[in-house]
Amino acid sequence: MSELNVEAPGALGAYLVARGRLSRAEASRLSVCVLRGGVSNRTVRVRLPWGEEWVVKQALAKLRVSVDWYADPARIHREALGMQALREILPAGTIPRLLFEDQENHLLAMEAVAEPFENWKEVLLAGRIADAQVDQFAVLLAAIHAGGVRNRKRLSPELSNKSLFAALRVEPYYTYTASRLPAAAALLGALAAEAMAEDATLVHGDYSPKNILVRDGRLVLLDHEVIHVGEPAFDLGFSLAHLLSKAHHLPGLRGDFARAARSYWGAYARAVAGEPFAGEELERRAVRHTLGCLLARVAGRSRLEYLDEAARARQSSAAIELMARPPARVAELVGRFVDAIGGGD
Repeated sequence: MSELNVEAPGALGAYLVARGRLSRAEASRLSVCVLRGGVSNRTVRVRLPWGEEWVVKQALAKLRVSVDWYADPARIHREALGMQALREILPAGTIPRLLFEDQENHLLAMEAVAEPFENWKEVLLAGRIADAQVDQFAVLLAAIHAGGVRNRKRLSPELSNKSLFAALRVEPYYTYTASRLPAAAALLGALAAEAMAEDATLVHGDYSPKNILVRDGRLVLLDHEVIHVGEPAFDLGFSLAHLLSKAHHLPGLRGDFARAARSYWGAYARAVAGEPFAGEELERRAVRHTLGCLLARVAGRSRLEYLDEAARARQSSAAIELMARPPARVAELVGRFVDAIGGGD
């Protein structure tokens, strides 16, 4: 990999000139804003002299977290592949359009989402929980999963390769956490094995409020670098854990977030009814992955920054307690988790 750093002043303009995408005069009028918050990429928003805006992402080999966490920067090309696959499945405007990718420098460029917009994670942390957005979040995931089945023969064979999912999700979330918490090791080990073995449909792998922008009331999905053919219950557990962790973080809104989690599952289940991967068994697996992710987000390599140490210990204890006798239904999981962290539902 070259020494290009798209966040360094002047670097992106020089790169675009060298690649023939801009003239020197155009590069001198380029506006570049570094976007903060991501741990796995350098990301900048670029305004071109004629008004068009791009987002350029460059994958990091060492992620920006408090513990050592390395991953192949070639994963940016999986994201490009995922963007192409999702554009065939999802409604127009649901994901940005891919503009180009660069294999040597492990970067891609996409159309920027037009302003104004808000990041959904920040909206939720501000206590603004809109039923319509929760329903969209559910229906969008259902469309990915159902569309993955319908488009199975058209998906790139590369999407069956789970090596990036193993490096960015299975090891840091399940394997690493299991090594630190023997009481959870059996369930986490089982979840890791099941997630690696399953190939039911297309799985986003990073289905989180932080990867959602809200513009004019519509959700736009970002960050597809661990997309693969695999276990849909992982996406459900990953996303439900975010809603429940926010219920934990905001006790005054605990009941609202709990209802949102139940509504999210209900809308998703209705949208996938009749699909070959759907049914009670999927719900049971989704519950178990939710527990695994609830624990991983407070004890794994990638910890939720808005939970303090006392809250992390409380969530860890609650998740491990529930793992001893996992609920069969999402609604039961939500109620028992809320009770375990101090009630409020």
